[in-house]
Amino acid sequence: LYYLTYIVQMLYKIIKIKKEGCFMEDKMLYNVKEVSKCLGINIHLVYALIRKGLLPALKLGSIKVRRASLESFISKYEGMDLSDLDNITELKVID
Repeated sequence: LYYLTYIVQMLYKIIKIKKEGCFMEDKMLYNVKEVSKCLGINIHLVYALIRKGLLPALKLGSIKVRRASLESFISKYEGMDLSDLDNITELKVID
């Protein structure tokens, strides 16, 4: 779960990725590998987010995440520290 600390740091990067085409306008569902690429985390962390109920998903052949759910997750947890999924707190920036 160590890499979850990078989720918040990746939020700004995601905005850049979004502009570069990570989110395809005509694509409604993303598999876990695609979500991990968009968030800049490994697939195990994506599964942990789904397991904890932080990132809504569905199973349609394999686990999928709606584009709207992914965008909502990014907005909802901006500025939050997701290092410990059982104790999500406001991000404290350390210089």
